[in-house]
Amino acid sequence: MTATTSVLAGPEPPALAPGRRPRRPRRSPLRLLRRWVSPVVIIATWQALSSAGLLDERTIASPAQIAARAVELVQDGTLGAATLVSLQRVGLGFVIGAVVGLSLAVLAGLSRVGEDAVDPPMQMLRTLPHFGLIPLFIIWMGIGEAPKLALIAMGVAFPLYLNTLAGIRGIDRRTVEAARSMNLTWSQRIRHVVVPGALPQTLVGLRQSLGIAWLSLIVAETISAHAGLGYMINHARDFLQTDVIVVGLAVYSLLGLATDGIVRYLEGRALAWRS
Repeated sequence: MTATTSVLAGPEPPALAPGRRPRRPRRSPLRLLRRWVSPVVIIATWQALSSAGLLDERTIASPAQIAARAVELVQDGTLGAATLVSLQRVGLGFVIGAVVGLSLAVLAGLSRVGEDAVDPPMQMLRTLPHFGLIPLFIIWMGIGEAPKLALIAMGVAFPLYLNTLAGIRGIDRRTVEAARSMNLTWSQRIRHVVVPGALPQTLVGLRQSLGIAWLSLIVAETISAHAGLGYMINHARDFLQTDVIVVGLAVYSLLGLATDGIVRYLEGRALAWRS
């Protein structure tokens, strides 16, 4: 290599220790600040158009009105009570769906007989739009909490099932054979081989299922709900209270971002060995 080529190419990156991966560069504070510019501009433009009378408050309330109504709903306890009910629904529905999805994925991933028995109906059911099953759920379960939980659980089960099954199938067969040659028991193979091997893909499914859980909750709370964020939004719709509607939608969004952030944190902790 000539001197000119070496200068143009720049300094060579430092050699990494064997078995270590390069760390991802941290985002600079300036870049983080730039990411807030467009949301702030959108909100400021929205407020300016509302103040100028170009946006009718009956169509969409201004950001200032929405913020003031949010404070009122927090102070009178309406928002807190509705959020708690919605959290309980999504939490219970998520647990049910996660148990079903993970159990079926393990059964199908570790046994050929289990795969032949479980995978075909799961593949058929996952193609159904589960929101289209609402009329059947109401006929089967009534209009109480059961159809709401079933809708959330169904939305959660399939992403977890598909990703966990893919993770189990992606485990290196040589690792499984090594575990057998070491005379590990079935439970030991699950703990030391299957769980670490399938965990990255399962966490991907967990993030997807949480997003679908919140989406399912929004629809579920339109089924004759008498409490929760969905009930608050539907009640506000009847009285054209667009500020309350936007507050409810914003809380849905923030809860979804919060749960996704928790999973990402757990993912970073659980998969620290990969960095």
